[in-house]
Amino acid sequence: MPEYRRILLDGAAVQVTVDGDELVAGDGRRVKAGDARHLPPVVPSKVIAVHLNHRSRVEEFHIGLPGTPTYFHKPTSALNAHQGAIVRPEGCKWLNYEGEVAIVIGKTARNISPAEAGEYIAGYTVANDYGLHDFRDTDAGSMLRVKGSDTLCPLGPGLVTDWDFHGKRLRTYVNGEVVQDGSTDEMTWDMHYLVADIARTITLYPGDVLLSGTPANSRPVRPGDVVEVEVEGLGRLTNHIVAGPTAVRTDVGAQPTESEEVLSTALGGDWEFRGIRAPRR
Repeated sequence: MPEYRRILLDGAAVQVTVDGDELVAGDGRRVKAGDARHLPPVVPSKVIAVHLNHRSRVEEFHIGLPGTPTYFHKPTSALNAHQGAIVRPEGCKWLNYEGEVAIVIGKTARNISPAEAGEYIAGYTVANDYGLHDFRDTDAGSMLRVKGSDTLCPLGPGLVTDWDFHGKRLRTYVNGEVVQDGSTDEMTWDMHYLVADIARTITLYPGDVLLSGTPANSRPVRPGDVVEVEVEGLGRLTNHIVAGPTAVRTDVGAQPTESEEVLSTALGGDWEFRGIRAPRR
C-alpha cells in the first residue's frame, strides 16, 4: 500500500514517499524517516470527529448510542504531527488520549450515498483525538476547547492509500504499555457511512479529515509521557506530552474545573454524579 508523508525538507514542506526506513522526495532527495521533521500528512480545511462509535467505549460508560452519529469540530489550529509535542496548559490536569483512525477526503464530496463514499476517500492516517477535559463543564456542547485547543490533533505519520478498514487492530501505548486495544470491526458506523452522513449538508473538500472514534480506556496523561497510536496497516503515530509555558489566563473566560462530570469522563466508568455540571462562575 502506497504511503505518502509531508516533511520539512531544506526549509520547505515537501511530500515524500516511504521506501523502507527512508523518505524519498520527488526530486530524488532521501532522508531517514527517524531524522525527518514530520508535518501533518494532509492540509485539511476542516476536521470533523464523531462523538462515540466503538462499542467498547459505549459499554465502558454504560450508555446507549443514538440512532445516528453525532459530531464535533476540531479547528485546524489544533493540527499536529508525528513526533510533535502535545501541550497540556498550566493549571489543567485532565488531558486524555484517544487513539483513532482518520479518514482523508480525496475529492469534493456532497450528497453522496454510503455505497459511493469510498470513491471520495483518498486514504487513511492515524490520529490521536486528545481531549482537555478541564473545560468539559463549559464546553460540553461544542467541545471547542476540550478537543480543539492548540496541538490536540496530531495526524500521521503518513497517508496510506488502498487500505481496507475492515478487521484492523488499533492500539494506544503510554510509555510503552498498551492502554487501548480495539478493532475497526467494533465501530457502529463504518468509514463510508460517516463520510456520506456528513456530506449530506457539509461539503467535504480534498484533504478534509474525519475522525472515526476511539475504543475504551481513554485516560489522562501528563508531561513527560510518550503516547503512541498504532493502527494495523497505517503505522504508528508518536507524540510526547509537555507542560504549557504559561497558565490559562484568569482575567477572562471560564476556568478549568474538576467536577464529577470532568472526572467521570476523564477516568471512565459509570459515576454516580455523571452528567451534573459544575456551577457557573
